[in-house]
Amino acid sequence: LSLTMLSVVTGVGFLIHMYASWYMRGEEGYSRFFAYTNLFIASMVVLVLADNLLLMYLGWEGVGLCSYLLIGFYYTDPKNGAAAMKAFVVT
Repeated sequence: LSLTMLSVVTGVGFLIHMYASWYMRGEEGYSRFFAYTNLFIASMVVLVLADNLLLMYLGWEGVGLCSYLLIGFYYTDPKNGAAAMKAFVVT
């Protein structure tokens, strides 16, 4: 099951990177977006491959933090900041 989920996480992450490299071209936070996305994928890999509860918890918290960062990526809009805070509190 871990191998299947690892394949899904890395496969979908690869597709997101391919699309985002075209879509985000010329954006102000281009490198910041990819740093957040890579951290999100790494946290998902830690979560999927965790063999104890502490490591699983760290992966889960990493996913929550990265969700907050990605949802609030366009932080100049107050709605995005509020949605990011809501996601952070829930996860």
